[in-house]
Amino acid sequence: MNAKSTVACKLAVLTGIGTIAAALSVSAFAMPMNSDYGTLVQGGNANREITLADGAKYLNVQRNETVKINVGGKSFTWRFDTLGTPIIKLGDIAPAGIDAKNVTVYVSPDPSELG
Repeated sequence: MNAKSTVACKLAVLTGIGTIAAALSVSAFAMPMNSDYGTLVQGGNANREITLADGAKYLNVQRNETVKINVGGKSFTWRFDTLGTPIIKLGDIAPAGIDAKNVTVYVSPDPSELG
């Protein structure tokens, strides 16, 4: 094999690796963050709104419920389509800048899914 064909072969391999890496990174961005815990709702309607008092330790929601959560003067809306996860740390789903690390969310089953 001459030097020219060796370089062409290496270039083809590197191009293939780059294409695979790009495809994998795009699919990672398409997947919603915290999908096991639900999804962040941007500007959506909530089923209800909850304001957590200072020192609150827990929050009760239902699976598939969309809740606007107010914490320390800041808020976010979350849909608890939890894929069966019954207990969540609010700090794991709250956007940056919202201090909710000491609050536990208890997710009860969606009444419409009970038989």
